[in-house]
Amino acid sequence: MDEKMKKIDIEEETSSNAPDTAAPEKEPPAADTAEKAKKKCKSDGEGKKLKAKIEALEKELAAEKAKVAESEDKYLRLAAEYDNFRKRSRAERDGIYADAAADAVKQLLPIIDNLERATAYTAPDKVAQGVQMILSSLPAVFEKMNIEAFGEAGVQFDPNMHNAVMHEENEELGENVITDVLQKGYKMGDKIIRYAMVKVAN
Repeated sequence: MDEKMKKIDIEEETSSNAPDTAAPEKEPPAADTAEKAKKKCKSDGEGKKLKAKIEALEKELAAEKAKVAESEDKYLRLAAEYDNFRKRSRAERDGIYADAAADAVKQLLPIIDNLERATAYTAPDKVAQGVQMILSSLPAVFEKMNIEAFGEAGVQFDPNMHNAVMHEENEELGENVITDVLQKGYKMGDKIIRYAMVKVAN
């Protein structure tokens, strides 16, 4: 019994005096620490690059938005200017038409006055004389308005100026010769106001 106790005491003493064999905490190798630091630096560098890229893209976006706003402003100004031009042109066109119509009526007023005076006559010869005077004044009025009468017998038929409503065979005349004018035509410059109504031979 004493021997067992001695043995236990010896073992306890031995165990208490025994050096601590527990493995100390290992510190990470210097290489691992350097790698982590490197990764961190790399990550920080990439973050800075990414941040700089985002800032550059934001500036570019702001510049593009400014360009779009400027283009929209230019478009709105151009649309407004075109609308004003269209309204001005229409007003000018209407004014020109009104002025032209007024000028035409003004030229015809003396003829209307003469016709009214002619109605005051009762003698047939006086009425005929008055109408003849009115008709003789018409060419001068038309000349002021740049209006010209056309359509005469003996001239060649022209479909751009004449309207053939009758036809006759006449060996003494050539082909498509106007033999009779049923209604004179009128034109203003190159614009046909009314086609001449004619009879055509052959």
